[in-house]
Amino acid sequence: MKIVVTKFGGSSLADSNQFKKVKGIIDSDANRKYIIPSAPGKRTNKDYKITDLLYLCNAHVKNGIPFDDVFKLISQRYTEIVSELNIDMDIAYYLEKVKKNIENGASSDYAASRGEYLNGVILAKYLNAEFIDAAEVIFFDKSGCFDEKKSYEKIKEKVLSCNKAVIPGFYGSSFNGDVKTFSRGGSDVTGSIISAGVNADLYENWTDVSGFLMADPRIVENPKTISKISYKELRELSYMGATVLHEEAIFPVKDSGIPINIKNTNKPSDPGTLILSDTHKEINLGTITGIAGKKNFTVIAIEKALLNSEVGFCRKILSILEMYGVSFEHMPSGVDSVSLVIEDCKLDGKCDKIIEEIKKQCNPDSIEIHPNMALVATVGTGMAKTKGIANKIFTALSKENVNIRMIDQGSSEINVIVGVETVDFEKAVKSIYNAFN
Repeated sequence: MKIVVTKFGGSSLADSNQFKKVKGIIDSDANRKYIIPSAPGKRTNKDYKITDLLYLCNAHVKNGIPFDDVFKLISQRYTEIVSELNIDMDIAYYLEKVKKNIENGASSDYAASRGEYLNGVILAKYLNAEFIDAAEVIFFDKSGCFDEKKSYEKIKEKVLSCNKAVIPGFYGSSFNGDVKTFSRGGSDVTGSIISAGVNADLYENWTDVSGFLMADPRIVENPKTISKISYKELRELSYMGATVLHEEAIFPVKDSGIPINIKNTNKPSDPGTLILSDTHKEINLGTITGIAGKKNFTVIAIEKALLNSEVGFCRKILSILEMYGVSFEHMPSGVDSVSLVIEDCKLDGKCDKIIEEIKKQCNPDSIEIHPNMALVATVGTGMAKTKGIANKIFTALSKENVNIRMIDQGSSEINVIVGVETVDFEKAVKSIYNAFN
């Protein structure tokens, strides 16, 4: 029998109707043995995410403000789910315990994690599965990093012995036993860790979309779904704004080569997107996989004669960025020039100081600032080795009168990034997508 780990997002467990869909999915395949739930998400656009309400409860306690009204919203949601599913459990007992702990000064990590914890308790009862508290199998070390060795030992000991188990996502235990969470969206990471720990054959990530799309549907009308994508391609697209899956979720399964299938809880028959190892035979070489991008960048363009022969020039520039705690996205260069592409939010209030320091330490001939820049990445395994790909991209942009301000190609040869004016961002994405479809 195969082992399939299934993670369900907040939209998949937002109310009792969604719980019923989840049960149908689990019951339809006996291989789906280990289930990772998120906290309930929004039921409508005007609704609240439970995690947000729990953070708010914690903030109220810190500021000495009563949080009864906020917690009442949380209690109502869980009480409705249990009642409508006719589950025989005293959910009030669990809710009262959580409320009391938050009142007594429990950490924000504890408060935020209770959304997943409560959903896990309910889902385990509903599925007639064992409940395993994530704090008993997922651990962080003294530096706050995931403790791989200890976690995998406990997962093999506690999880593999169960025929079917529910393990809440998003949190684990710190080195001193306190609850510690991953970053938001961390239930994806939990599912990946459990998959690696039990050596799963497949990790299914159920959400409210039928996989990754080739482009942002807010920009391109009805973009195609990506059927198969490599780990590397996924990282590139996620980094550039495609956020169906938490960007750290691939690391635990990557070394084991466990595939991830992004599926739609509301359309379970849709094939979704299959994420495969970088060397998998089904990964298509020489084609583009997707297009993604981000706005709000500034380019600092530095010129100096004979820059290429000046040892340590770029090191000085990078040390100045480090001094101000600023990281850069890209650093394209020429014989006598180098440019820094930096997100605006990282430069906030620091740009003038950085410029002055570069002038002082590097003595450049000129420095120009180009604000209002956007980056567009065209991603595909091995596409840089395929004739005509780059020409197709640049021709498409030229036809739409999009001025290219920067070109950068990663050494992994799976992406071509162009810098354009922010006002041309949507036009650039559309033109590249249409050129390949």
